[in-house]
Amino acid sequence: MPETIIEVRHLSKSFGDHEVLRDVDFSVGKGEVVSIIGSSGSGKSTLLRCMNLLEKPTGGEVLYHRRNIRDAGFDLHMYRAHVGMVFQQFNLFNNMTALENCVVGQMKVLKRSRAESEKIALDYLCKVGMDLYVHAKPRQLSGGQKQRVAIARALAMNPEVLLFDEPTSALDPEMVGEVLAVMKDLAASGLTMLVVTHEMGFARDVCDRVVFMDGGVIVESDTPEVIFTQPKHPRTREFLARVLQSEPQPV
Repeated sequence: MPETIIEVRHLSKSFGDHEVLRDVDFSVGKGEVVSIIGSSGSGKSTLLRCMNLLEKPTGGEVLYHRRNIRDAGFDLHMYRAHVGMVFQQFNLFNNMTALENCVVGQMKVLKRSRAESEKIALDYLCKVGMDLYVHAKPRQLSGGQKQRVAIARALAMNPEVLLFDEPTSALDPEMVGEVLAVMKDLAASGLTMLVVTHEMGFARDVCDRVVFMDGGVIVESDTPEVIFTQPKHPRTREFLARVLQSEPQPV
């Protein structure tokens, strides 16, 4: 078994009377690529946001290398550098170039010099195929290009884990492939990744483990082979039958 990096224990989250997560137990091991699938409203994105404390859990714990991230004295800024997040809506600074977007966090959080930060940022912008756009601002970029900059920005912080919150759902269909290609390369490099996604092909072909959520609980968690060919739970079977039927078929 790989070393556990993040562990979620008995996590719950409510918004008023609405219980979004209920007693969720979950862990991510070093080098694992895990996808979380399920219908809209099943709690997938809320789980990810609780793991990064962008939402405060109502109950339970999130442990990073066995330390509770809500303990007094825990360095949350450094944790968010080590556990990076790529958002559905990119969250780039609109008044900054692609390069500046990838530099500012390194200088502020990691205290790197500007020269070192720019060197690292350029390296990752090249890796995601954005080297020709380093001086472009977000308004000059397509959705797929913005998302690739957002991935480069997260990578520039040298994360141990990257959390992806539906990274392709805001993209036009023709741009989805370019972002998934970058993510596949990251997975192949051994980066630990947790991906909330509607892209069943990515979950099936790239991930080590697939987690199916429904109604705020983890219904089933197994290898892609088991989840996609022999799901044990009726709700998993029903969900997959619905989404796989609606997927475009190869010509």
